[in-house]
Amino acid sequence: MSTTDRAKRLMEAGTTAISDALDRLGIDGQALDIMPVVRSMKFAGPAFTIRMLPVGTTQGSVGDYIDDVEPGQVVVIDNDGRMDATVWGDILTWVASERGIAGTVIDGVCRDSDRCVELKYPVFARGNTMRTGKDRVTADAYNVSVQIAEVRVEPGDWLAGDADGVVSIPADKVDDVLRLAEEIEEAESAIRAKVKDGMRLDQAREKLGYHSLQTKQETN
Repeated sequence: MSTTDRAKRLMEAGTTAISDALDRLGIDGQALDIMPVVRSMKFAGPAFTIRMLPVGTTQGSVGDYIDDVEPGQVVVIDNDGRMDATVWGDILTWVASERGIAGTVIDGVCRDSDRCVELKYPVFARGNTMRTGKDRVTADAYNVSVQIAEVRVEPGDWLAGDADGVVSIPADKVDDVLRLAEEIEEAESAIRAKVKDGMRLDQAREKLGYHSLQTKQETN
């Protein structure tokens, strides 16, 4: 499956079905409290990770890595949840949009949110503010393990986001998660159809195994 096709199907499945699929597989991948700048934003793609640290005795860049991010990748920035120093703004949004980067996820805050809206570029963060991260934080390492809202993200893991938030999927489990998420969506559509045809909701749920859709699978 191509990266483009996988991204499209993940966005169509949506984060709630993906979250249920993660639960079923026993994977803790829900990055809680990371939300889109605008609810209509959505994305899916493999992670290009950045770890930020407070500025110490050496100064460094906040955003020069953008030239190394490939089209279709997701910029994933671990800023330790800081709310007082932004790590994403106007220029980065413009460059990312121009280059076909899929989106940006920040454990922290962004700024210049109007540019995200104007360009319809997906940015997901804990919030937004005006205060720059320049001379406050620096990019310490690229394509390393990071933590986003207590979820570990490895380079190449898949992330998806929409109005309900962000989920992270281990790279070697993405197709399993996608298959289960689509099965969950199909089951819920079938439940709605049966209720529309006159069946009681509890009967429809029982018939289609609704209560087991999110239950962790037993492993041998």
